[in-house]
Amino acid sequence: MEWLTAVRGAIDYMENNLMTVTGTAEVAKSVCLSEMYLQRGFSVLTGYTLGEYIRNRRLYLAALDIANTDAKVIDIAFKYGYETPESFTKAFTRFHSASPSDLRKGKGSIRSFLPLRIKLTIQGGDHMEFKIEKKESFTVIGFDRVFRSETAYAEVPKFWDEIMDKFAAIFGGKAPETAQERACIENCVGEFGVCVGDAGMGAFRYIIAGRYKGGEVPEGMVTYKFPEYDWAVFDCRGSMPDSLQSLNTRIFSEWLPGNREFELTGNASIEWYDEGDPAAPDYHSAIWLPIMRK
Repeated sequence: MEWLTAVRGAIDYMENNLMTVTGTAEVAKSVCLSEMYLQRGFSVLTGYTLGEYIRNRRLYLAALDIANTDAKVIDIAFKYGYETPESFTKAFTRFHSASPSDLRKGKGSIRSFLPLRIKLTIQGGDHMEFKIEKKESFTVIGFDRVFRSETAYAEVPKFWDEIMDKFAAIFGGKAPETAQERACIENCVGEFGVCVGDAGMGAFRYIIAGRYKGGEVPEGMVTYKFPEYDWAVFDCRGSMPDSLQSLNTRIFSEWLPGNREFELTGNASIEWYDEGDPAAPDYHSAIWLPIMRK
């Protein structure tokens, strides 16, 4: 499905099923996209995650019910998907800066959150440099952790720091002693950052990985197998993590909406990291996206 059509379709689906939609996986299924890709692109284009959009729309409509009806707060809480009046009141107050009871008394005001309408002006998307590479099936090995989309830009670099600090000695030339250390050196763990959309609930799994060459998979490490794909490869120059995060934003806000030839496929993408100092202004990295022709 064409990218902007899919995003608009996701908004329409959420609006048409606002009271019953169960989560981001349901929305992604409705437009035939990977949950991870839709979540990432929707956030880049709108500034909200899918979950935030659903929650904010419900809280806006709940405030209208508070202000314009005599319905009990507990009934309104259940209507908009909250299990207890307490959880509803907490979320409502955080969003509107006034509690349901205060709003009903005329204290405070309603924060508007109307349906989004995507109107995008493409700037440079068709001119982003990339190349198409066919790669045979391969497997990666590394360390994984689950992240939420809305905090990933801040939290993933901390995960990298944690793993790099843990194995700093062997990356600096010390002979490996443990099974994990040997696996890191033998498989070049740190060459890839792999985003896998199998965590559900608005989250994704991130693997700090290297190309798996066989042998023991130590406890605490995981593998992930990619089938044969055509990959769109976007090269990047600049210090980490800002340069790669900026490139990722441009791909989802410019390249995907602007191209007429390719669409995303699969359920995982790759960040590739060269050797050298990631803080250097000319550091070389790349984003690989599995694609198919429309």
